[in-house]
Amino acid sequence: MKSKLTVDRDQVISKIDPRMWGSFTEHLGRSIYEGIYQPDHPTADEDGFRKDVINAVKKLNVPLIRYPGGNFVSAYNWEDGIGPKDQRPTKLDLAWRSKETNQFGIHEFMKWAKKVGSEPDMAVNLGTRGIDAARNLIEYCNFPKGTYWSDLRRKNGAEKPFNIKVWSLGNEMDGPWQIGHKTAYEYGRLAHETAKAMRLIDPDIELIACGSSSHQINTFGTWEETLLDQAYDDVDYLSLHQYYDDSDHDLGEFLGKSVDFDHFITDVANICDAVKARRHSKKQINLSIDEWNVWYHSKAADDKQAPWQVAPHLLEDHYNFMDALLVGSLAITLMKHADRVKIGCLAQLINVIAPIMTNTNGDPSVWYQSIFYPFMQASNFGRGIALAAKSDVPTYQAKDYEVPYTDSVATYDENGILTMFIVNKSKEKVDFESTLQNFDVQGLDKATQFCGYDLMKTNEDQSMKLESMNQVTVSDNKISAELQPLSWNVIRVKVKD
Repeated sequence: MKSKLTVDRDQVISKIDPRMWGSFTEHLGRSIYEGIYQPDHPTADEDGFRKDVINAVKKLNVPLIRYPGGNFVSAYNWEDGIGPKDQRPTKLDLAWRSKETNQFGIHEFMKWAKKVGSEPDMAVNLGTRGIDAARNLIEYCNFPKGTYWSDLRRKNGAEKPFNIKVWSLGNEMDGPWQIGHKTAYEYGRLAHETAKAMRLIDPDIELIACGSSSHQINTFGTWEETLLDQAYDDVDYLSLHQYYDDSDHDLGEFLGKSVDFDHFITDVANICDAVKARRHSKKQINLSIDEWNVWYHSKAADDKQAPWQVAPHLLEDHYNFMDALLVGSLAITLMKHADRVKIGCLAQLINVIAPIMTNTNGDPSVWYQSIFYPFMQASNFGRGIALAAKSDVPTYQAKDYEVPYTDSVATYDENGILTMFIVNKSKEKVDFESTLQNFDVQGLDKATQFCGYDLMKTNEDQSMKLESMNQVTVSDNKISAELQPLSWNVIRVKVKD
């Protein structure tokens, strides 16, 4: 099989917003407790943060982290997580039917985010609360001093404002499972009024409204239109959430779900533009895909968990090699939509449907899942400019979509490196050839492959690794490579400005 990719330096999709490679951590399961925060762990620092986890997160280079939820935020009182720890209340979390000790809150998150080199995307509770709690929270976080809430922040140890600039207006408010679920009109009105109040305190913030919780939910489309009719002028981004599973038990169908992801993004962008046209607006609403991943392995185990535990083992998917290939394709899809997708959050970051797992005791204390490797490379190398490459490759027919056997995209960064990301979805080797136009090619920088593993293999033994690609040739403006069956591949070429 042959796959051809033509990459023209002049055919630009958009500059990639680095926040596309953000992530997400929620008060859910062991994401926070025994993940980020574990004061009695041998690696814990002076703040109780696990240093082994900090080092692992740094490898992913995530510039933005969404917090504190997720479903959790829709019944969360942010005031419970501030002040002296011995005075913080333990409460029931209705979203995940757990006990929340509130030993980790806004101050702890902001300290930890700084240590891993990330900025916050702070979510406000528009489920059980609303305008009043949101305006108090932004005053607490962003106002310098001289008011009740800003001075309380200073009393609690943060003299300077947190200066949080990205805020999410609730979470999955379209979902009947959500505490405080609303109709699109109800949510749109509340988002409008909350945004108005928050911007009076800090006009420079960016706001994300809740779009649909999946492409398949029955209110998709009408939800987006109705809420934007109420809040179009108040928000900067519309969120999309999408998880994929192996419900068909069919490899081709599973790996083809990146096509659904592509259609979902296109559909939402089109809905935003239709509202824009109807309103005669010059403002463009961009997209925040602030929850995306594969999720299906842990659901049966989760059903057996007893309720009202502290930090129960919930949503602890152990990802296999097949999952890593789809995550790679989903990352490629994000880059193809860099003109509209400005924020993305792989959900989640630690222990809960996550690339990084921890052991409370024992060795290794931290281990990397299969999905860690494609996401790490996409995050670190998927920077700069996304290019509109032209692909010529055979396709196969899945249930609902025609799927290319290879999925690919190219980026060009300020260091003079052209990077091609390629997933081979075929069970055969593929002869890959790329023609580079309007580039002065200087030679190969590095080429790696992630391949050769049984599709069902997980990585508890930490045997998975990226390997060098040996069959890569760079000659003039052409790159040739042999792609291994079912593989994630990254080819980096030095080019001259």
